[in-house]
Amino acid sequence: MRRRRSKPSTTVSGARAEPSDDELLRAIGRGSQEAFEEYYTRNAAWLLLRLRRRCGDAELAADVVQETFLAVWRAAGSYRGRGQAGGWLWSIATRRLIDAHRRRVARGESVAVDLDHDPAVAPSAEEEALAASLDADLASALHRLAPELRAVLQATVLDGLSVREAAVLLDIPEGTVKTRARRARLHLKEALT
Repeated sequence: MRRRRSKPSTTVSGARAEPSDDELLRAIGRGSQEAFEEYYTRNAAWLLLRLRRRCGDAELAADVVQETFLAVWRAAGSYRGRGQAGGWLWSIATRRLIDAHRRRVARGESVAVDLDHDPAVAPSAEEEALAASLDADLASALHRLAPELRAVLQATVLDGLSVREAAVLLDIPEGTVKTRARRARLHLKEALT
């Protein structure tokens, strides 16, 4: 019995369809430099913008993007998701950002934010609305939260994700999301009383 070769996927016009991010990650896992370059081209810009909004430091965000894609190159062979490539990438980037903040705190460095000169790190609409409704004490308490607690609050409160979505995004179990959210609320309550 002779096997039929599968035809490359095509669009209605007959042109070859672009591979999905999942397909690119599988190809990267097999060592494809071309797939890596395509994946980077598709995702680096939005990832950089989102990281710059999170940390307010363009240089740090650029470093985290590079560390993230290095991790993608190394870990793509372990990717098993279906349609979760964006969440997988963001979870790697979030962990790298938290690690970078921890390294800076350990060295006694601070993150400089210059929102007047860099429009890419301007606060999002949600952050502006939240800042307008928050007093200085709450803003200060939020800033003092551990990065992993802030990441959970960012995902569930500001980004409006469900516990399940936040768990996928942050690459942690749902129970951990719930625990960290509860710890964050308790820390905020203590700081404000």
